[in-house]
Amino acid sequence: MAKKTIANVDVAGKKVLIRVDFNVPLDENGNITDDRRIRMALPTIKSVLERGGSLILMSHLGRPKDAPDPKFTLKPAAVRLAELLPGVKVEFATDTVGDDAQAKVAALQAGGVVVLENLRFQPGEKKGDAEFAAKLASFADVYVNDAFGTCHRTDASMVAVPNAMSGKPRVCGFLVEKEIKYLTDAISAPQRPFIAILGGAKVSDKIMVIKNLLGICDKVLIGGAMAYTFSLAKGGKVGSSLVEPDKVDLAKELLAEGGDKLVLPLDVHCGDAFSSDCNKVVVASGEIPDGFEGLDIGPKTAAKYADIVKDAKTVVWNGPMGVSEMPPFDFGTRTVAEAIAASDAISIIGGGDSAAAIQKLGFADKVSHVSTGGGASLEMLEGKKFVAVELLDEA
Repeated sequence: MAKKTIANVDVAGKKVLIRVDFNVPLDENGNITDDRRIRMALPTIKSVLERGGSLILMSHLGRPKDAPDPKFTLKPAAVRLAELLPGVKVEFATDTVGDDAQAKVAALQAGGVVVLENLRFQPGEKKGDAEFAAKLASFADVYVNDAFGTCHRTDASMVAVPNAMSGKPRVCGFLVEKEIKYLTDAISAPQRPFIAILGGAKVSDKIMVIKNLLGICDKVLIGGAMAYTFSLAKGGKVGSSLVEPDKVDLAKELLAEGGDKLVLPLDVHCGDAFSSDCNKVVVASGEIPDGFEGLDIGPKTAAKYADIVKDAKTVVWNGPMGVSEMPPFDFGTRTVAEAIAASDAISIIGGGDSAAAIQKLGFADKVSHVSTGGGASLEMLEGKKFVAVELLDEA
């Protein structure tokens, strides 16, 4: 699946349209609370600017209802980008393909940047509309996909725009290149032992991931609330834990299919309410008393999982082991994160809550790769192909 990157394109004097992921969190005053996604795009952005190209950046932010909404303007992202690129002229267009965008793109000089207003202010974005895509495509000489977090989608900016730019260079940015390399290499040629750690609330979210990884991994470790559905499938007591009764038969199938490869918790840390100061008890898996719910893997499980990780050569982790934002039920997630950070394995953290946990615990620089796309990384671990990546130029 090797694709050409922006490094393979002569950009001098050219206008380069990059689909970035500037979907950053904002507080109630419109201030960015975490600019990591903007900073992750900088290597691709700087590569174009340093080689004499100019940039048009497009992104979505939040979930506006196909119309302008000041709550979701990309202006704060444009302001932050300007701060991160001292000496570079960063313009913000107040629309996406309208008069302001057209004027600012037309006036763009080498070394300059225009950030377009939120793509999702236009109904054509989610619909993959060809007319909307053609307007965006007309802005530039080169198309770059550097938005891994939306690579599993077929929005206009991901598919219809590069299709409309057929015949012009259509390549990936450095962030997408890195994501594809880590995630596809992990699946196609992993160093062994290859361990997957899957957590989160629902088995239904990760059925296909579990199925795919059982065929590839040496062990698949299960944590989070989905462990209680497996517990129910084995005839265990789950108290008032979060479970999916309609997925019990499926859990039974996965248990039969997985055999020794599928590793379930030995014990559970429970509470009689969803709060830090509830009454707590640690019990064996399948023995959660009435009135209590499982909120984390227990200490024996945490120790066992850490031990398995210690000998791994490749680790993929997606989903917390418990209620990771609420001490003391963050213990399992923290123990697993510490074990991954301390290991010599190639370690890939699959976006979402796992990425947030690794960042919060300060281990982001001790793992090989933290994915920027929770949903996209999950779909890649399922073995799915992405249209948005497939249509890019082959290396």
